Amino acid sequence: MSSQYAPNGAKHRSVRYLSMKMILGCGILLIILISAITGMTATAQQTSPEPEKSAVSKVLDPALEKINGVLGTVLMYNVSGDTFQKSVYDEDGEPVVDPDTGELKKETIAVPLIVVTLAVGAVFFSFWYRWITIRGFKHSIDIIRGHYDDEKDEGEISHFRALTSALSATVGLGNIAGVAIAIQQGGPGAVFWMMTMAVFGMASKFSSCTLSQLYRQYNPDGTISGGPMYYLDLGFRAKGSFWAPIGKFLAVMYAFMVMGGSVGGGNMFQANQAFKAFSDTFNYPEKYDWAFGLVLTFLVGVVIIGGIRRIGAATSRIVPSMCGLYIVASLVVIGVNYEKIPESLFLIFEMAFTQNALFGGMVGVIVTGVTRAAFSNEAGLGSAAIAHAAAKTDEPVREGLVAMIEPFIDTIIVCLMTSLVVIVSGVWDKKELADGVIMTSAAFDTVLPWFRYILTICIFLFAYSTMISWCYYGERGWIYLLDHFGHGAGLRSVVVFRLVFVFFVFWGTVNELTTVLTFSDMMILSMAFPNIIGSILLAPTVLKIVQDYWRRFKSGEMLPDR
Repeated sequence: MSSQYAPNGAKHRSVRYLSMKMILGCGILLIILISAITGMTATAQQTSPEPEKSAVSKVLDPALEKINGVLGTVLMYNVSGDTFQKSVYDEDGEPVVDPDTGELKKETIAVPLIVVTLAVGAVFFSFWYRWITIRGFKHSIDIIRGHYDDEKDEGEISHFRALTSALSATVGLGNIAGVAIAIQQGGPGAVFWMMTMAVFGMASKFSSCTLSQLYRQYNPDGTISGGPMYYLDLGFRAKGSFWAPIGKFLAVMYAFMVMGGSVGGGNMFQANQAFKAFSDTFNYPEKYDWAFGLVLTFLVGVVIIGGIRRIGAATSRIVPSMCGLYIVASLVVIGVNYEKIPESLFLIFEMAFTQNALFGGMVGVIVTGVTRAAFSNEAGLGSAAIAHAAAKTDEPVREGLVAMIEPFIDTIIVCLMTSLVVIVSGVWDKKELADGVIMTSAAFDTVLPWFRYILTICIFLFAYSTMISWCYYGERGWIYLLDHFGHGAGLRSVVVFRLVFVFFVFWGTVNELTTVLTFSDMMILSMAFPNIIGSILLAPTVLKIVQDYWRRFKSGEMLPDR
């Protein structure tokens, strides 16, 4: 029977593979063709003081601003009131004078409750788990290298694959564009607070991913569901009937938040920065942003709606190589400017405690650093716990130890390299380079003028793979919520979420960076509310299994397989 149908099956696979190559290739060619057709207007765009917006952008950008205004009053509640203020500066860097009072114009430096929640949670977990991020660092490297792998353990993927899966959604534009935005908003000192937050944030990620293993759910088809929705629900239920409704409330809240995060930071920001990079590199007129948006929307749609998963799989295989290429290029730029490294590091440290009003003083710099760190490495947000829940292990603490390495790689290594590239190249204080990826691209131009083309391809692939990864995270939230209306209801209706997700790809492309960034920050960071609160309340349970694991590890009961 199998031999009879093998040729037809092979033919089907061949045709399908060819179709996928054609779809992806046609999409890229279409982008290039649009650039060529509309390129004749690029010169006019460059000479004009302000890039001309498309008609679509003029409609959708104000709409998103209104949404930001409504959501911001709740999600970004300012706990400091008017305590901290900074001077307002014009485009030339000159302080603005209030015409009514004749005094320098001031604006409030907001300290959002969510930023405080992230910082307090990270510090709490670091001390509560007795700085396991430091004492367990070497052990975590051994786990990642496969020394403790056991094929008989329950799960779907190895520790290493769980790590790389989670990193594929974190290492990307947060490192390339996010760092440039942090420096633009908070000066070089913001990098210091990004790294500080990453050190403490390792404990937040350890907590989330340990919980995701402890309370993961096995489905009838053999797959595993996990993440904050499940450990908040099941974990609180295990604490008793009093806690069960609290856990259910936090789980439902998180499911809504992760859907918001997926269409915000995991989608709109990615699409926006992919377009900005393409527009800047190829002099593509911004008034045709809608055309680029349609092509990108189509390419994302054929994977998440059309089910052509191999394109996404191929992209995820390419991304690590792109990441490696980016790191090598960063080292080249830093190496060429090696004599500026000491002064750049000193500048990062010095300006971390600055009172420079241009960056909002020390408070403004800290808020910027904490925000951009969370956006980059996702520590405290709980998103990575969804990927780590599927790892093969019977030791929840072991997976938490693997996961805590992510903020170290993402922020302390990759983000620091990007920040040094931007600072040593001397472009960090250029006002005209204010669109995130454009500043990073200009920094590479100072040493590798040709690299901007490769960087644009890297950015496109980073954005593409991140959107696909975050769509999966959002789907998990949708499925968890809809399954309350009947088992399987979430999976049957998930196409509705995918259609909404695809629309947000287009919306993110045609909007201004500032509007998209505000929305993305709110959506991404709000995920920390239920996750941090729930994880703190479940911390005593986790501490017990951490102490038991560490006792067995120190006593030699856990000898590595090799």
